[in-house]
Amino acid sequence: MFNRILVANRGEIAQRIIRAATELNVETVAIYSEADADALYLRQASETICVGAAPSAQSYLNVPAIISAAEIADVDAIHPGYGFLSENSTFAEVCKSCKIEFIGPDPETIAAVGNKANAREMAISADVPVVPGSDGPVSDEDQARAVAEEIGFPVIIKASSGGGGRGMRVAHNEPALISGLHAARAEADAAFGDDTVYIEKFVERPRHVEVQILGDKFGKILHLGERDCSVQRRHQKLIEESPSPALDDDQRDRIGAAAVRMAKAAGYHNAGTVEFLLAPNGEFYFIEVNARIQVEHTVTELVTGLDLIQEMIKIAAGQPLAIDQADVEVRGHAIECRINAEDPAKDFMPSPGLVESFVPPGGPGVRLDSHCFSGYRIPPNYDSMVGKLLVHRPTRQEAIRTMRRALSEFVIDGPKTTIPIHLDILGHRDYRAGTHDTGFLERHFS
Repeated sequence: MFNRILVANRGEIAQRIIRAATELNVETVAIYSEADADALYLRQASETICVGAAPSAQSYLNVPAIISAAEIADVDAIHPGYGFLSENSTFAEVCKSCKIEFIGPDPETIAAVGNKANAREMAISADVPVVPGSDGPVSDEDQARAVAEEIGFPVIIKASSGGGGRGMRVAHNEPALISGLHAARAEADAAFGDDTVYIEKFVERPRHVEVQILGDKFGKILHLGERDCSVQRRHQKLIEESPSPALDDDQRDRIGAAAVRMAKAAGYHNAGTVEFLLAPNGEFYFIEVNARIQVEHTVTELVTGLDLIQEMIKIAAGQPLAIDQADVEVRGHAIECRINAEDPAKDFMPSPGLVESFVPPGGPGVRLDSHCFSGYRIPPNYDSMVGKLLVHRPTRQEAIRTMRRALSEFVIDGPKTTIPIHLDILGHRDYRAGTHDTGFLERHFS
């Protein structure tokens, strides 16, 4: 086991990693920017090091500063959390060259699955269902027309190196296809430094279902059940749950097996997620692999009883997985609401600033992962999430009732938050019936 690790992140995920490492008797070194000098997680780490000014490029994305901090603190490994450098293959390679273990997949694996066009080809070779689309990148208008003519409208243009909904355009006809092609390429180039795009058939009214995978360095790969992430706004998830109310046992077995095949094809180890679209007819299609821990990993922790962050650390340290697929059992139902400092009444405008009062909910089956506290000032420089509120109950309907009760108890005075919209969503008949899809929020709460 490692002696000490550096946490290359901030906020609730930094706190989550510190807690997991502490329980493994591993010391932690927490980095921070000048904007996070009063962060709660800094009080819980063994050592803290400032790596730069508030802008991410000068701190949490500053590879030389982070590596210098790791070398000064004499750490064995770096945990990148999610976001920032977590899926940056170059950063993982730098860690490797500096003899620092990267707590995640190999750099080659991150690069291979990080390009969506390459990952699609890998999925096809592994007999994982994919949405009909182009065979690789589409570089010009004639190619785009030919693909759209073959698979039929509507289609979706996607950035090969994309994420978070950037570099994506839906086209229902040829003029929209051509304009969308150029817009997606320009946006992808600006966001990711890569203007490569590909085209897929646009699946209308799908659900978003993802499978948590876990693999050690000895070739064992498990799936830990699925999460349903269909409540989202502009491809950004708001509510996640497990198990999915849309899958039956046969679909659940097939989608889990497909995720494992994909992970094996990629030579994957450590934690990751294989994401799928679930069509209204029950067919599922591969979307992408997230080569990192997800925000919503906590949902899977609740229903399986596993500590995924501890598993990541143990795998990176060279330990084999202590469980087999037959040992994985999903118990009860878990729901997570992302609590963001945003104003839903103003198109989810960010609402940073002073938290005058922070009173978290409690009671049976309630968990809160948050770096927030009364007197904390939410900086405007980073993601607006201030916490993840989770519940775990025997059934889905019980979980919904407990989540509504917990949300109504939750007090955050000062910034606007997404608590009101979560209460509205959980009270909506389509969500309660489990019949919602990825367009649910736009249709009912636009």
